[in-house]
Amino acid sequence: MTTKVLVLYYSSYGHIKTMAEAVAEGAAAAGATVDIKRVPETAPAEVVAAAGFVTDHSHPEAQPADLAEYDAIIVGTPTRYGNPASQMASFWDRTGGLWAQGKLIGKVGGAFTSSATQHGGNEATLLSMHKTLLHHGLVIVGLPYAFAGQMTLDAIAGGSPYGATTIAAGDGSRQPSEVELDGARFQGRHIAEIAGKLSA
Repeated sequence: MTTKVLVLYYSSYGHIKTMAEAVAEGAAAAGATVDIKRVPETAPAEVVAAAGFVTDHSHPEAQPADLAEYDAIIVGTPTRYGNPASQMASFWDRTGGLWAQGKLIGKVGGAFTSSATQHGGNEATLLSMHKTLLHHGLVIVGLPYAFAGQMTLDAIAGGSPYGATTIAAGDGSRQPSEVELDGARFQGRHIAEIAGKLSA
């Protein structure tokens, strides 16, 4: 049977959306069937407009019940003071019914993120997201050092053994680099391969 992977993300300015598409590319390269879905925007419309959030969405909104349909769930969220964005947290706050029924136990999970600066809480956000996935019984998979790109010292680059990351700059002007996108692809492929082995 084909492994089914969900890439679930929230993106205010498009950086995490770009990373999500790279994660999905990697998972598809491993032979998985991949869906990309976004969590609902919870900020008021006037805040979205004033802040210039991306509103042209090319991926459908997810519903909590969707999660049970997949073998692996890879979650992408911006960093907010070392925590997932409130939009992502709000989505997972609605998954109590899945938790009560143990619907996600044994699935494979992972996370990826972005922050404005190199030391802006990327790893704390990934670990915080891992806690939520662990409460649901998912098997956590990160970005191993087999992806050597995260060890580069030649340029500013995201990447962490806890998951793929990118750095957006304070004004959002920096887009994910090729090294960071390669890390996202690697993690997507790695998670899909492990999910395939566990569900075989």
